[in-house]
Amino acid sequence: MWLLNVDTFELEYFPAVPRHEYAISSHTWEDGEVLFVDMAQKERAKNKTGWHKIENTCRLARAYGARYAWIDTCCIDKSSSAELTEAINSMFRYYRDSKVCLAYLSDCKVPVGADRRSLDFRSLLAPCRWFTRGWALQELIAPQSVLFFDGDWCSLRQKHELVTELSSVTGITSAVLRMHDYSVDPIDAVPVWERMSWAASRTTTREEDIAYCLLGIFDVHMPILYGEGTENASSDSRNK
Repeated sequence: MWLLNVDTFELEYFPAVPRHEYAISSHTWEDGEVLFVDMAQKERAKNKTGWHKIENTCRLARAYGARYAWIDTCCIDKSSSAELTEAINSMFRYYRDSKVCLAYLSDCKVPVGADRRSLDFRSLLAPCRWFTRGWALQELIAPQSVLFFDGDWCSLRQKHELVTELSSVTGITSAVLRMHDYSVDPIDAVPVWERMSWAASRTTTREEDIAYCLLGIFDVHMPILYGEGTENASSDSRNK
């Protein structure tokens, strides 16, 4: 697992996941993201529009007491099929074992001068693209702590403070959103059809990813084969 040192902005490799020692990013991909290959040349990386995500993620990670950060854009070497397979199969665990998840809603705009203590969070969150993306599903469910930030990187609220609103927007029950409040993880007890329904209105850029983004939700481990299509990927997932 590659992690970004929040002080040096250098990638460091860990053979095992260092539980609760890193902050993890959740966001929607946009043009100009900083990739793993870019991190070898910092000046090139800093000139990309996605560098602000790295800077702000590291800043917030430090503020919440984490020495490292994990960002999917730059912490996965996608040129290695073995590493990509391991990362996708481990993604739920990466989020579950993080110290804190920093959810950046780039298209969430709080009106100027609005009192953040009395915002209508249901109306504010519902239009955000983050809630339509397949990968964001496990990024909401798996971590114990999720902090939401608007497009200006200003704090909104934490997951446990928004359970009612998040349940309304996503269709996920409050019990699942609060699963870390219980001694037994209830997600395995949730019917398969219900877990499938969480992703029904979500999309992914690559068609196979609509199956792969659910692997952790169903505790499935399988080879990652892009180019086989959604039907085959979903069939393989069900068979596993």
